[in-house]
Amino acid sequence: MRHAPFVKPICARAMRGILGMCLLMLTPLSWAQTNADWPAKPIRLLLGYPPGGGSDIVARLIAKPLGDRLGQGVVVDNKPGAGGNIASEMMVRAAPDGYTLLFIPSGHASSAAMKKQLPFHPVNDFNWISTITTYPLALSVVPDSPFKSFQDLVQRAKAEPGKISYSSVGVGTAMHLATEWIESEADIQLNHIPFKGGVGPMTELLAGRLDVMVDTMTLTASLLKDQRVRVLAVTSPKGKSPVAGVPAVADVYPGMVFESWLGIAAPPGTPAHIVERLNREIRAVVETPAIRQRLLELGGQPQASSPAEFRARVERDIGNLRKVMADRKIDQE
Repeated sequence: MRHAPFVKPICARAMRGILGMCLLMLTPLSWAQTNADWPAKPIRLLLGYPPGGGSDIVARLIAKPLGDRLGQGVVVDNKPGAGGNIASEMMVRAAPDGYTLLFIPSGHASSAAMKKQLPFHPVNDFNWISTITTYPLALSVVPDSPFKSFQDLVQRAKAEPGKISYSSVGVGTAMHLATEWIESEADIQLNHIPFKGGVGPMTELLAGRLDVMVDTMTLTASLLKDQRVRVLAVTSPKGKSPVAGVPAVADVYPGMVFESWLGIAAPPGTPAHIVERLNREIRAVVETPAIRQRLLELGGQPQASSPAEFRARVERDIGNLRKVMADRKIDQE
């Protein structure tokens, strides 16, 4: 009993020393695990549009190989509504832990230009990871249309202002604002027929009740391949039309360039190492020969980007479309 007061401090000091050594040994390991453990569970890829559309097809094309590279499933979760903004708001409000991402189309830019108010900042509230593919819009007609070229269309529109009809998938969408941009550059007036998305524009064009369909190359490519339409022009940069023998609008009006895009974003505040890993893996997926070929078949140009390049593209598109709205006196909603 006389030794108890002496033994207790020795044991306590020894235990504290051992514990301290353990902590020193574990700290680097714990720090490494914090970075290396992501992802430790499946990742949800939100998409603001219904299954079966162009965005959905590309999202699912990318999700499987991206999940394979990350070692966890990437599950496409369709949350349609409000022009994609329901999914965008869900992503913005999600925990910035890398487990909720957003597959985002360029309609985000036209929505940002068109809306007076959004429940988020259209640039700052998004962690822009990478684009996946870019593609122009196409101005298409039926094979027996009297318009044999883009210049034919412009000349007829100058002679008969407001008589030639064209489609969009809604007021303020990329199709609408890009065509307003063409009208401004060419000094013509067309008749805008907005649809509520879906196959309405294609149905009306093929039935002869619509003069020109303005839509993405992802939708137009299959119709062109089946010779159900002729493409008069595309909105890609000068000299870079993806359709052989078809000019870009910019070949005639150099100021008019509009390319749609699809990409992936994360919530604000997502750790840099997660953003870097996602960007690296997305680049690898997009460069896979089979994925590149499929994106080309869908009418797009495979194009991964850095986060900074993606953010700059979004800012530029919003600015350009807002200028079109101001020039054409289109009111925000």
